[in-house]
Amino acid sequence: MTESKPASSLLAPFIENLYRMAWIVEARDPYTGGHLWRVSQYSRLLARDLELQADEVAQIELGGFLHDLGKVGIPDAVLNKPGPLNEHEYALIKTHPRIGARLLRGHPLAALAHDAVTMHHEMPDGRGYPEGLSGDSIPLIARIVGICDAFDAMTSTRPYRTGMPVQKALAIIQDAAGKQFDAALSERFVRLGNEGRLQHIVGHTDHGIPIMNCAMCGPTVVVRRDQKPGEFVYCHHCGSQARFKFRTEEAIELEPTGEKGSAEQLETEVDEALLSALVTGAYQNLAPRYKGLLDGAR
Repeated sequence: MTESKPASSLLAPFIENLYRMAWIVEARDPYTGGHLWRVSQYSRLLARDLELQADEVAQIELGGFLHDLGKVGIPDAVLNKPGPLNEHEYALIKTHPRIGARLLRGHPLAALAHDAVTMHHEMPDGRGYPEGLSGDSIPLIARIVGICDAFDAMTSTRPYRTGMPVQKALAIIQDAAGKQFDAALSERFVRLGNEGRLQHIVGHTDHGIPIMNCAMCGPTVVVRRDQKPGEFVYCHHCGSQARFKFRTEEAIELEPTGEKGSAEQLETEVDEALLSALVTGAYQNLAPRYKGLLDGAR
């Protein structure tokens, strides 16, 4: 008879699997480098400001990272369109919450991320999608992630526009409070922004790693926290190569080489150091909640 694994060896791989699933989505769009990390960190800050329990904060942080899981099923021509979407294209985009739900189906920890994935575009006034839910019928995790997702979308650069200043984005959230966004949560999020507590996340792809743009075409070039001087980084939009020179708390310097990366060099890579930190944090806070369930699987 094969001995089952102990609870401690079951939970962490399940959490890691969820994070790796989400990474596939971000790899498809060279302009959104760091979007999932930023949304998860804004969500974590807002959840902590609500003084939620550690396992609830961890779940909301995870939900923030997974919220766009369903976009893996959206055609590239729509996902990366350099301009406003037409009615048909917008209808396609609106399918991503349900696609995400199907991708989660059967996963042992699906319940952790389901509400964030499927309901982050619902609105208090009932004009959201996919179900047109309103008010408190929208789960807290979805209301939090919805605000954080919109804020990052507004403050991030896209192919067709430059990201707006933080104060302008906060003003839009404040104006839409009670309509597009939960009123009480909007008030808290705007306060966090006005206190400067979002600044270390805005425009970053990891703690202390500011967004870098390709010198040749514009999209994000992701630099890892363990990047060493002399190593090469690549733009996954145009394939350009740059040499990593140094990083400080305020800046990173890349030196374009004028070369293009090979097919092997341009393969999508998961930032293993960041992944490890995210999984470790989630596991430490979620393990008490799942101990009984996983012990039963021994």
